[in-house]
Order: sequence, then C-alpha cells, then structure tokens
Amino acid sequence: MIRKAMLSLAIAAWISMALAAAAADGPVKSYGKSYRFEQDGWIYLHIEGAPYERGMQHGFLLAPELDRVLRNIRSLTYLETGKEWDFFVQAADRLFTRRLDPEFLAEIKGIAAGAQKAGVRITWKEVLAWNGYAELTGYWWPNAMAKYRYANRIPAVSDHCSAFIAAGKATKDGKIVMAHNTWNDFQIGQFANLILDILPDRGYRIFMQSVPGYIHSKTDFFVTGAGIMGTETTIGGFGMYREKAAPAFFRVRKAMQYAWTLDDFVRTMRHRNSGGYANSWLLADTKTNEIMRFELGLEFYNVERTKDGWFIGFNAPLDPRIRNLECGNTGFADIRRHQGARQVRLTQLMRQHDGKIDTETARQILADHYDVYLKKDNPCSRTVDGHYELDDRAFMSQPGRPLPFQPRGTVDGKVMDSDMAKDMAFWARFGNSSGMPFIAEEFLKENIQWEHLRGYLDDRPSRPWSLFMAAQRNN
Repeated sequence: MIRKAMLSLAIAAWISMALAAAAADGPVKSYGKSYRFEQDGWIYLHIEGAPYERGMQHGFLLAPELDRVLRNIRSLTYLETGKEWDFFVQAADRLFTRRLDPEFLAEIKGIAAGAQKAGVRITWKEVLAWNGYAELTGYWWPNAMAKYRYANRIPAVSDHCSAFIAAGKATKDGKIVMAHNTWNDFQIGQFANLILDILPDRGYRIFMQSVPGYIHSKTDFFVTGAGIMGTETTIGGFGMYREKAAPAFFRVRKAMQYAWTLDDFVRTMRHRNSGGYANSWLLADTKTNEIMRFELGLEFYNVERTKDGWFIGFNAPLDPRIRNLECGNTGFADIRRHQGARQVRLTQLMRQHDGKIDTETARQILADHYDVYLKKDNPCSRTVDGHYELDDRAFMSQPGRPLPFQPRGTVDGKVMDSDMAKDMAFWARFGNSSGMPFIAEEFLKENIQWEHLRGYLDDRPSRPWSLFMAAQRNN
C-alpha cells in the first residue's frame, strides 16, 4: 500500500516530542539508494533492493562498525570458549550454508563484499558466522563441546531480555502496546545499536533494531509492512539442538519478510526448527488487534492468543513440556534468579497498570528497579532493568550462572504501540532503559577480575529516548 504523503497527527506529535529531546549526531552518509546517520547512540541504516544489492549497501555503510565487531569477536571468542574464531566460522559454513534460501545467502555475501569495498578484511563466511553467533556459541557449542572438552559440560547462559505485550482492555485506549529491553554481556550487547530499515524487492518492509552485519534483528524488536509487531525473550536453561535443520536467524528473517498473519509467522519458525535461540515470542497483528505468545522449543511449542489482555516475557517457559522435558533449572519460580523475580515483578506491574498501559507507562516498566527478593529498590540482576554489573550475586543458585559484578545486563529500551506500528515507528533508548550510565574504565578499576575485557567494553552514557521511523532521513 502506498503511504499517504502527509504524516498522521499522532506521528507529527511524536516527532515534535522527539525533536525537543534529541538531535542527529552527524551528517547523512549515502551509498546508492542507501543511507545512514547517527543519533543518541544509535546508527540508523536504510537499505533497499535485491538481496546482493542491499547487502552491499549494508556492508559498505557499516564497514567501520563491522571492522570493530570482527576485531572484538576474533579475540573474545577465544577468551570465552578456548577455540579460535575460525573454528566457529568453519562450523557455521557446515551447519548453515546449505540450509539458507539463496536470497538470504546472497544478502550475506553482499554485506561482505560491501565491507571489503570499504577496506575491511572480512569474508562472507565470517558474516554468516556472526549472524549465527548466538546459536553457535549458546546452543551448538554446548552440545558439541563434549568432543573437545576435558571436563564436564558447563551449561551455557542463553537467557536474555525483559518484554511484554498488551491489547484491548489492558491498555489505555485499546491499542496494542509492546515493550522490550535487551540483556546481554556488554562486550556483545553494545553492538545492538542499529536501527535497520529494509525495503526488499520482494516481501514486506522490515523496520527493526539490529546489529551491524546482521540480516536479522538478534534482539528481536520489529514491525513489518504486513502489520506484524514482534519481540521475544529467550528461554533459559534450554539444552536441545538439532544440527541438520535451519538456523534461527534465517527462519526469523524469512518470517518477518514474508508472513502476512501470525499463523504464517508460527509456521515459518517451526519449519526445519533447529532449537537454536529458543524463544518466547510476543507477537501482534495490527490488522486484527490480536496479540500472541508463541513459545518455541525443539519438539514442543505452545500458542496463546487474546485481544484483551497481556503477555510477559521473562526468560522462562510457561509450557510445562518445554520447561520440564527440554530445559534444566529454568529459574521459573526461583525469585533469587532473574527469571523468577521478573515473572513476579512484571506480573505485579501489569496488574498495577491494567487498563492504563500506554507507551509512557511502558517506558516506566522497562526502567523498574524493584527487587522482589529483597523487597526494595535495588538495581541488580533480579530487576526488570537488569544490572549484573552492580550485583554481588550473593544468592546464586546454580553453577555456570553470571558471576559477581559481571558486565552484563540491560543495554537499551524500545516501546511501540499499534498506531506507531502502522507508520512503522518506535521509541528507542540506547545505553540502559532507566538511563543509568556505564563507564568502562570506572567499572574496570572497581572490578579488576574483568580487566581482560579492557579495550572491548565501550562507555554507554545516559541518553534520551528517540523516535525512529521507516524512511527517516534525520530526526
């Protein structure tokens, strides 16, 4: 559908508020039909056209970021796994290449070619491995490492993010409201500052948060030209993986680009499911005002729908089959752990604001620092806005969990309602949902045990919320 030339009054009001709070940090840079600019810690990138063409645009305009990503990941992969980066690049080629549709493989090859043209030494197989990094290191490697380790397997930490979605009587005016913040190790999560606008030659437009070099989102906060809104939280304690299947990053990109309905999205994600990046998906269709929670394990999945109510995501599955048969110690009801604590706190907040939820309320929820275990405000690993870097982990209940004062936690916040989704727009805050700053050198001076990350951790100062929308040239 051709968009009307004049913006809606609602969008005009949002833009007015955004202009009062933010300014573009630099000029627009172009390459063919693509362009980028920077604002409030975010990089905005628009790409369009055929697969290889849009990949070239992506790689060329994000070449400096891709160079930094590769420098970090080549070193950090060895530090954190004991295996060289090339080992995972070879594994990605073996696991993924034959299982991608030619369209998305061409886009990946285009990203490498564009970066090479801009002077970065990177191969398309490295771009492939980077796209599948979470699946390779968090799902395939924990299952494969028995062939390479000389000790028992230590379960991987594969749980990230807080999220909710609400609609109908649960919201202030009946609109859908969706919110999400990304949890990750800071040395990886700091790269999730890309606002990516993809206008493909086939399928639906995609507007999403992403990472330089990715054809998908990874953090999974998006809206599509089909009116599908989506986000997710990973399922903690998940230990299943099937090698001869399609990787998650390919399935979700295909679902975003081609799904017209929520059922289409579910079918695409289930088809040739590898179990990699197992998630509790929170989805919505703006055409019907219906929201969905779609939990996808490996052998099991579960779908819940409503037009009046809410769903939350807190890194533990509600489906008893996934929780008991495919996971180990998910933290589901353990309020010493971030999963159990946020199940309680998000439920409290949704009940407290039931019938009044809007985008402003959503921002407040994402920034919440109430610790239900200690029953006080206490920014830590158990709060909706997570802060492992401030947590002494005095109540750890499982080996292999994040360590005391680990540089890990919330690195952003995003909110959107269905009116904004129809204009392909959302609010985003990079750094931390509450605006709490992270200064790398100060952190490392206080936590010498993490000095091996010096040079790999970026500062994330307090930044404002910014409005972004598809086809945007500047703020």
